[in-house]
Amino acid sequence: MAETRPEPVPRYRRVVLKISGEALAGRASFGIDPGTVDSIARQLKEVVGMGVETAVVVGGGNFWRGQSMSMQGIDRATADYMGMLATVMNALALMDALEKHGVVVRVQTAIEMKEVAEPYIRRRAIAHLEKGRLVIFAGGNGNPFFTTDTTAALRAAEIEADVMLKATKESGVFDADPRTHPDARKLDEIGYLDILKENLRVMDATATSLCMDNQIPIVVFDLNVYGNIKRVIMGESIGTLVGGAVHG
Repeated sequence: MAETRPEPVPRYRRVVLKISGEALAGRASFGIDPGTVDSIARQLKEVVGMGVETAVVVGGGNFWRGQSMSMQGIDRATADYMGMLATVMNALALMDALEKHGVVVRVQTAIEMKEVAEPYIRRRAIAHLEKGRLVIFAGGNGNPFFTTDTTAALRAAEIEADVMLKATKESGVFDADPRTHPDARKLDEIGYLDILKENLRVMDATATSLCMDNQIPIVVFDLNVYGNIKRVIMGESIGTLVGGAVHG
């Protein structure tokens, strides 16, 4: 009788995935690319199907970037609030794609807009996750002057996530900008303090410090490779691990 191999077990039980608004635009520079959003939704369906409690934080840079617009004369706080509204549009688009694949989704916003989403309530978010629902956090953290990276770190700490997954267009963290330094070397691991000292701009310093203070590992990986979300959650050595335990 053939020996039955046990199913591989995900490394992480509860995750927060940060997806930038630009990622949802695909190859375009503005708006939402339905094919890209559908690809992300199919990957997330597989992850949720494995029993991984999954939360997603979406950015809004494909519609609006508060900091850059404030440099053009718009009041910074106002510009940031406008950016928060952009994240809600992205959250609803991702929700729609996920529901088309049969995933049960709840969108929670830091700015109350009860006609389209639930208000963010920590205990309710955790209850949704425990029931196997995917939760999308939108609206940033409800305050100007903070990035959605910081929101992802904050939500990861609040819901006691095992890891924060930072989905990017690069294959990980490099010791220099690979777009301007062809000889830049990808790092398999790096410490929180090294990120801050070297100013590597993986995410803003507030988000990095928040993860460090709460001992939340960060995995930076390439979202453009289909299946990478699952590979990271299963513990494969892709991308760059910031802090936390060693892969493998």
